[in-house]
Amino acid sequence: MVESVQSCYQVKVCVSSLIITHTLSWLVCLFRGLFSKKHIEPKSPSQNVPGWKLFGKVAARESPPKDSRTIQQEYEAKAGKAGSGGSSPTQPQHGRRKNLDFEPLSTTALILEDRPSNLPAKPVEEAQRHRQEYDEMVAEAKKRELKEAQRKRKEMKERFKQEDSIANAMVVWNHDILPNWDNMRNTRRVRELWWQGLPPNVRGKVWSLAIGNELNITPELYDIFLSRAKERWRSFSETGSEADDGASLADRESSLDLIKLDISRTFPPLFIFQKGGPYHDLLHSVLGAYTCYRPDVGYVQGMSFIAAVLILNLEEADAFIAFTNLLNKPCQLAFFRVDHDLMLKYFAAFEVFFEENLPRLVAFKIFTLYSKSLPLDVACRVWDVFCRDGEEFLFRTGLGILRLYEDVLLQMDFIHSAQFLTRLPEDIDSDRLFACIAAMPMLNGNKKWSQVSSSKHKKIGK
Repeated sequence: MVESVQSCYQVKVCVSSLIITHTLSWLVCLFRGLFSKKHIEPKSPSQNVPGWKLFGKVAARESPPKDSRTIQQEYEAKAGKAGSGGSSPTQPQHGRRKNLDFEPLSTTALILEDRPSNLPAKPVEEAQRHRQEYDEMVAEAKKRELKEAQRKRKEMKERFKQEDSIANAMVVWNHDILPNWDNMRNTRRVRELWWQGLPPNVRGKVWSLAIGNELNITPELYDIFLSRAKERWRSFSETGSEADDGASLADRESSLDLIKLDISRTFPPLFIFQKGGPYHDLLHSVLGAYTCYRPDVGYVQGMSFIAAVLILNLEEADAFIAFTNLLNKPCQLAFFRVDHDLMLKYFAAFEVFFEENLPRLVAFKIFTLYSKSLPLDVACRVWDVFCRDGEEFLFRTGLGILRLYEDVLLQMDFIHSAQFLTRLPEDIDSDRLFACIAAMPMLNGNKKWSQVSSSKHKKIGK
């Protein structure tokens, strides 16, 4: 009896050992298949001829496409082998990438790969020609990449240089110039710094000081006119009419419609002044308050761009103060009130300097709002010097733009040139533009702008 029990125990131990051994062998085979290097099949003679592939190695089909029934049968057979302890397949499935980590970054991802076995071999001459073409393509791609990398390094270097220059200028403006504004504003050092463009964080402060506040507008006065504007909007939306203030209902309705329309078209690429944008209500408030402050002028199309530039650089009340004082300058008031006599004076003076500096372009007589026609960063730099030099710089800038694009404009007819000048290229080089502006002396013989402008005004007045 004891011997029988011992015999059964030995049989069980042997069976258990076999099961464990078999299981371990299957696991070893499985892990080898998963983590070992992929097996590379020897190439047939027809595969020695190179062929083209784009953006990574894609395994060629070794056989015609299979139907769904065949695929299912192969899958079941492989699953059966795996379940019986056979090693899992290590070859990649047809039609899939061999290297899943490969992500091409440029045209150098072109690779020359051996031709699939299901295609006939190429002649040696053709294969050599393809190899040469491939080498040339890769060399050209690397050359382009090197050129692009050099361009980016140069841009980065210029950007760092500009940032350092702005940081240094900011220190000078904050510590030296602004605390001593009245004494330093007209010095040569300040004028040179001003010409180079103001640092963004001091721009609003300098603009406010340069424009001034001759009208003595206060933040409290702005709140009063803003409240009046809101009351008018509310009254007009509810009843279609409002208290009589000397302006016709048609004029008031036109102003309200123009404000809404112009705000939606103000710097549309920025998406900040359109309805729902962070500055929509702010711009609407400044323009509405102005129409209440100056009902004799009202809202004129194009004012939204001037107000928007100020809002981007000043607080709300300060932007309104600068806006009202800026539009009260003789040049701006002449055009926004459509004062024909004053407008003729400015056009006549501009024509004198136009003919003096750009005789080949004398046919073009275009006055633009630079906040709309120039990229915003360049327009702000123009405004920097405009705040320093006054209305003369507006016309000087016009001449500088025409000088910069003189050769381009001479190839266009009047309609296309007008369209071109209405919206100048986004990649305009501000340094080149200001070099062209600097080349405009604004001298007619020995007469300066103010003298020519004054003499034209006297002639037109007669």
